[in-house]
Amino acid sequence: MSIWIALVVGLAGLVVAGLLARFVLRQDEGISKVREIASAIREGAMAFITREYTVMAIFVAAVTIILALLPSLGWPVSVSFLFGALCSGLAGFIGMSIAVRANARTTTAASHSLNQGLKFSFRAGSVMGMSVVGIGIIGLSIMYFAFGSNADFLQILPGYGFGASSVAIFARVGGGIFTKAADTGADIVGKVEKGIPEDDPRNAAVVADFVGDNVGDVAGMGADLFESYVDSIIATMALATVGAFSMKLGYSLVPSEEAAFFLPMLVAAGGILASVIGIFLVRTGEKLQMKALLAALRKGTLAAAFLSAVFSFLAVWYLQADLGLFVAILAGLAAGVFIGESTNYFTSYVYKPTLGIAASCQTGAATNIISGFSVGLLSVVPPIILVVAAIVIAYTFGDVYGVALAGVGMLATLGIQDATDAYGPVADNAGGIAEMAGLPKEVRERTDALDSLGNTTAAIGKGFAIGSAGLTSLALLLSYTQAVGITASQVSLLDVKVLAGLLLGVMMPAVFCSLTLKAVGVTSFSIVNEVRRQFKEIAGIMDGTAKPEYGKCVDICTRDSIKQMILPGIITVVSPVIVGWLLGSVAVVGFLAGIILCGFVLAVTFANAGGAWDNAKKWVETGAYGGKGSDAHKAAVVGDTVGDPMKDTAGPSLNIMIKLVAIIALVMAPILANFSGII
Repeated sequence: MSIWIALVVGLAGLVVAGLLARFVLRQDEGISKVREIASAIREGAMAFITREYTVMAIFVAAVTIILALLPSLGWPVSVSFLFGALCSGLAGFIGMSIAVRANARTTTAASHSLNQGLKFSFRAGSVMGMSVVGIGIIGLSIMYFAFGSNADFLQILPGYGFGASSVAIFARVGGGIFTKAADTGADIVGKVEKGIPEDDPRNAAVVADFVGDNVGDVAGMGADLFESYVDSIIATMALATVGAFSMKLGYSLVPSEEAAFFLPMLVAAGGILASVIGIFLVRTGEKLQMKALLAALRKGTLAAAFLSAVFSFLAVWYLQADLGLFVAILAGLAAGVFIGESTNYFTSYVYKPTLGIAASCQTGAATNIISGFSVGLLSVVPPIILVVAAIVIAYTFGDVYGVALAGVGMLATLGIQDATDAYGPVADNAGGIAEMAGLPKEVRERTDALDSLGNTTAAIGKGFAIGSAGLTSLALLLSYTQAVGITASQVSLLDVKVLAGLLLGVMMPAVFCSLTLKAVGVTSFSIVNEVRRQFKEIAGIMDGTAKPEYGKCVDICTRDSIKQMILPGIITVVSPVIVGWLLGSVAVVGFLAGIILCGFVLAVTFANAGGAWDNAKKWVETGAYGGKGSDAHKAAVVGDTVGDPMKDTAGPSLNIMIKLVAIIALVMAPILANFSGII
């Protein structure tokens, strides 16, 4: 009965996504100029996603065949992997398809009122959120129906997460390189060299920038959070034997292993219902104030968190599970909410950290960079303390099964959390379209307010994604130790192989960030030169009598970003297997721990520093310290340009990296268990 409840709720989530999409698409797309710009964005996004998915399809097909041929895994794991990849790709594609159709409609809605603009853009983002959770829980239900009676189900199921993670790493890295290369190139030539406004139609990279928002921050983030969502449930299911009887606590936490499978599914199902209610509570007045707009979104997310807690209690009661597991779920849920709030504090220009960065712009770009990076480093304190608290509480009341369940609790309200994140690119595109189409000043003021809110919600979404990635990865690490039969006494920092694995793991996020940041730099270099060429060779661009060749920049970003995404993705996929082969299965525990810990710190630092730099620039643009065109503004633009690839490429991609290596280790556990190392 429990699996049917989860399946029905997942289907209901997709129905809600469909109704929201229908509502958005029925709205007026606006005047011909607005429709023309939106059409160019849509064509660019579809061209990129088609080429990216073609490359990913080759990789997925190759891995599917390899998994099918491995004797300890076989065709069930390969089918599971393929299905997970298809589901992840579908979730991201649906969200992006609606986002590129909602941007013009949001611009037109903002012409009428701020509330209309918020409602349309947020509901467009909600299509992404509900698609992710709906497809995720339906996919897991189908996996249970297909393989649940198989004795090796817990070896087959992680393949689904591996497929989702594989798509996510390429989608996030490729989309992130595209969006930040275009954004950086547009800013360097447009705002810094030519002194023209952001989103000015004379800038050849502007349309590519809009396309990047959709392929990176909608499709890429959707795949990222889809991966976290399903991986957290898979990690909990993999620890079902601990749930059925905890050696640490000396009693059963759930009546049976079957109940241990179903509990995370029911918690996730309750979160979907809570998210639907929260989505429809989001509305605002006409005040162009960040606090008012944040309050509108906070009302929805907090209501969803409260209702999710209620539904989680009902799930625990229904399955006759120990109430300690409800405490573990609450610990994860509360940690997720407070991580979002801490991210808001460090990145919103309503609060001191970002205002301090803006003030530092008065003395130049160097002090701006120093101040922003300092804020990013300090911002790791609350998330780490919150995750530690969640782990300790969950372990005390629910053993390692409780720790995994805390991750499910944190992600229970993903439907609305992802909606607040996907809303940002829609609002950003809407503001850019208003600028390019030359709409009245009051329209741009409303879209600017929505865009500023989108910067903050995007930062909150990234903070939430990083926190959930850390907790999910730790749960997967625990699942790996169970799968290969490693006990706590076998893992010691005095063991040279564990220590070697730990150091190699700490190294990996640094190498990964280097590759992704370099990729943005290389692609940006091409974009900057192309935009400069067009200003030089196409007479009449600056005076508005000639039109830039927008498609050239879109094509460059597409070509370079897809080429640059391959190496980071391949290194991530093969690294845990290589470490296991060289140093043995115990060393993989240290390797995973190193990646998770270092990756978590770097991801928080990069995401929050970048978000703070972005909003510091936005604060200066409101008129502070001389406003647009001032020396302080030029310094703020430099900080924003440096922070963009940190917060939208390297930082978010680390979320996927730490989960991907952990899920690969779990999938390969039957093989790694036989590795003692050749060194």
